[in-house]
Amino acid sequence: MTILRCAACQQPVTSDVVPGEPLGGPERPLSDGVAAPRMARGTFKINFDSSLLFLHPDDIPGTTIHPDRGRLGGCCGLAGQDGPNLVCAGCRVDVATKESDCWTDNLVALIAAAVTQQPETSTSEQEDGGVRAHP
Repeated sequence: MTILRCAACQQPVTSDVVPGEPLGGPERPLSDGVAAPRMARGTFKINFDSSLLFLHPDDIPGTTIHPDRGRLGGCCGLAGQDGPNLVCAGCRVDVATKESDCWTDNLVALIAAAVTQQPETSTSEQEDGGVRAHP
């Protein structure tokens, strides 16, 4: 498992996630409203050019809505068409675009350059502060 952190301040941006594939199923709900999430909880998918990581909307607890209201367009949710609309909760740097409107996919597109990966540490590493001496 991996935690993705803000590259600017190292604040955790995601919960523990692992690589996965988008979920199948209908593209749009039968009535007006938000589609089912495109990714399962706890998974991410790197896009074709490695510039974005797609995640479930509930897997980004270290983010908050962008302060620029001009980036929050949409009728039923966030359309994601006006630039990144999520920022790091720690330093307020742009980190992702959430799409959750009635005509968009329901996902978060995390900007790969805005985050760093922190692999899950073992229990013994957590107990000694994560530092390992190498012989």
